[in-house]
Amino acid sequence: MIARALLLATALIATSSAAAVAQTQDALANRNVIAVPVLRANVQVSGDLVRIGDVIDNAGSAGLIAIYRAPDLGTTGSLPVAQVLNTLRAHHVIGVDTRDLKEISVTRLARTLEGKDIELQVARALERRNGLGDAANLALTFDRDPGDVRLDSGFSGSPQATVVRYDHRNGRFDVTFEIANDNGAAPVKLRFTGTAIETVEAAVLTRNVERNEILKSSDVVVERRPKAEVGTDAAIRDRSVGMQARRQLRAGQPIKTADLAKPDLVQRDQNVTLIYETTGIYLTMRGKALDNGTEGDVVSVMNLQSKRTVSGTVIGRGQVSITPVSTTPVASRPAQTSDVTSSLSPAAPVAVATVNSSVASKAE
Repeated sequence: MIARALLLATALIATSSAAAVAQTQDALANRNVIAVPVLRANVQVSGDLVRIGDVIDNAGSAGLIAIYRAPDLGTTGSLPVAQVLNTLRAHHVIGVDTRDLKEISVTRLARTLEGKDIELQVARALERRNGLGDAANLALTFDRDPGDVRLDSGFSGSPQATVVRYDHRNGRFDVTFEIANDNGAAPVKLRFTGTAIETVEAAVLTRNVERNEILKSSDVVVERRPKAEVGTDAAIRDRSVGMQARRQLRAGQPIKTADLAKPDLVQRDQNVTLIYETTGIYLTMRGKALDNGTEGDVVSVMNLQSKRTVSGTVIGRGQVSITPVSTTPVASRPAQTSDVTSSLSPAAPVAVATVNSSVASKAE
């Protein structure tokens, strides 16, 4: 009986051992299937090194071993698969499934700060500092063109201006930004220097303009110019068109309000209409302007009939109004009345408006 029991126990132990060995072999087989390293076709890295774990899946403990230097920030390079396999073999990584790849690509991730965004950040940092105006009105010139700045992808924070200097005497600026890193690394510092000038919109001539010339729409464009160059007397384009130049102006010159005047309604040596109007009398006659004048200007005009020179006010294009004599009684100032009527030479009027009988008899 004892021998029989021992034989039964031995058989049970053998059966259990065989089952355990089979389970161990299955586990090892499954582990080998899972652990087969597989080559990646496209690799992306955020640092300056490429590690085994970047180029293959299932790298295990060898995944942290650096094998290549990464491409430049924001660029992509390629590696022949044969070269990669030799490198992996040197670190005891074998049996890699290449999936029939001939080469793999390696891209280094980066954060790109475009030049226009950098200029905007600098302008915002300088806004309203030491007499400067709004950021939108600042024209910046950098000592070195910042271009597009590339940073490791971990530097995802927004630029913070930590140092801002501006000298209004020479327009020089010096601005430093810091950008934080998500991975706990020290923030990166970016420094920019150059000059900043505040600009304003100005009406600028497209051609040379002579004195007394009328500005047309095609003669004036709007450009941004330094505020110091334009001053506080800058003319507005819409109000410049149709105005007359007080002096000779050159192409590219910002127009100032003082450079313009209302257009002359009367030109020197121009034939004009003299108008004399008083109570019950309206006389018009021909004259020759001796001066230029715009509306409201007092000009001298020669009466073509009497050849006498009179002064009048420009009231319209080619029209000059003769101021009536004072209402002082005629008996007390006969000389002035005689001067006016003789200068107007009423013997040759162009038109006579409604006249009452009493006035007409005096005129006769």
